[in-house]
Amino acid sequence: MNNSVSNTARLIGAGLRALLVLTVICGVIYPLAVTGIAQVAFNDKANGSEIKDKSGQVVGSSLIGQTYNLPKQNPDDPEEAAKPDLKWFQPRPSNGLGTNSVNTQYSLILSGATNKAADNPDLIKLVTDAKAAVITDNSTATYTVKPEDVPADAVTSSGSGLDPNISPAYAKIQTHRVAEKNNLDVTQVDKLVADHTTGRTLGFMGEPRVNVLELNTALKALTKS
Repeated sequence: MNNSVSNTARLIGAGLRALLVLTVICGVIYPLAVTGIAQVAFNDKANGSEIKDKSGQVVGSSLIGQTYNLPKQNPDDPEEAAKPDLKWFQPRPSNGLGTNSVNTQYSLILSGATNKAADNPDLIKLVTDAKAAVITDNSTATYTVKPEDVPADAVTSSGSGLDPNISPAYAKIQTHRVAEKNNLDVTQVDKLVADHTTGRTLGFMGEPRVNVLELNTALKALTKS
């Protein structure tokens, strides 16, 4: 009987010691080591790839897209369509930036695609309407956007709906409008786009891209300089 109690106590003691050691290693030492390495070697990425404006204030993440819309005339009306603020470069269309059936009061960032087939009538109408809007919004007194110049990313959302980048082609057709709305020279805006265009990853993966938040942050600094 005494041996049984002693063995049980010994096993419980060994289990508690193992629990304590593993808790310290896996719950304290390992997280601190990983966090320390991340902060030293990948500080920007570890902190959320934050983008800061000229004053040092965080304005968002380079990994998540943002909308640039005018304030709603009636904020309490969920049916009122948001209108783009055309003085800013516009991101890709997104079906992920909006309300859902659970929370209809606030605009939430929801990741997801439309899941509509290429021949879906609703998607065809969505793309057709978006293309017409791109042509209208970006045509100025001295510049006309041709239908064949509208790139695919200007009228379709990404798989996540939260894509932070647009193609250089989509940025290019917006430069005249942005320059006009901000009283800037087109060459200034063209240079801004060129300075914020990133090439293919490792020279061969993906496509050239422009981060809209970074571009608009630089535009804001330019218009206030």
